[in-house]
Amino acid sequence: MKSLLALAAYLSQALAHYNFDRLIVNGVPTSPYEYVRAPGPLVSNSPFTDVTHPDIRCNSGSFASASKTKTHPVTAGSTLGFTVRDVLGHPGPLFAYMSKSTVANVSEYEGEGEWFKIYEMGVKTYANYTVGATWHSDGWKSFSFVIPMDIENGQYLLRAEHVAVHGAGTVGGAQYYVGCAQIEVRGASGKKAAPVGRFPGMYNARDPGLFFSPYWPPLVNYTMPGVEVYPKGGSFPAFTANPSSAVATQPLPATFGGSKPTSAASI
Repeated sequence: MKSLLALAAYLSQALAHYNFDRLIVNGVPTSPYEYVRAPGPLVSNSPFTDVTHPDIRCNSGSFASASKTKTHPVTAGSTLGFTVRDVLGHPGPLFAYMSKSTVANVSEYEGEGEWFKIYEMGVKTYANYTVGATWHSDGWKSFSFVIPMDIENGQYLLRAEHVAVHGAGTVGGAQYYVGCAQIEVRGASGKKAAPVGRFPGMYNARDPGLFFSPYWPPLVNYTMPGVEVYPKGGSFPAFTANPSSAVATQPLPATFGGSKPTSAASI
């Protein structure tokens, strides 16, 4: 019986795994892995856990698919996003980062350069002694954000990341679900984004947002990992409430994770 319970728990965790498979451009999803680097064949929907490994940038084995991944031209100020395969099934914060390619063709860029954060979505409601914390991204099947105007033109990696914190009570227990799209930004102001960091190096496994007790004592504050969102105040993210075929019209509070809300339809 004990072994059956352990197997059931393992399968439950495995079924909750997911990745980012399609780039969304101005509300229109592209084909799976057309512009998003596919993870390695042995990875599938499994999470990444080692913040010191170079593959924290875009997921294990994904650089092998970079040369077969298209690069989508986008205009600064456009709304982009990612679909989730299959659903954000764990609690935790959601992010989008960008890194300008240091080589002429982003399909040859491994992401070793500087990264800046353009979007974050964190805790929706904090816990008390009877109710646990909730997260804005719980159950989402897609998310969207705006590409800043005040950046440099050029080719970029656009990185989606969801940090699952259900295991964050142990060092290294947080899970990182990541994926990178290849884009070319046009019509930007030419300003250099800041602050920046690098992957690996952006996170430490002991950062307070990555190593903490997610359930007890009740979660009453949370520190976002990584650098601050650029531009300051956020990128006007789209909010998908209880993803379905309906349009989400429920607004978010005025402040949440440093980003200003709008509403959007689910993909």
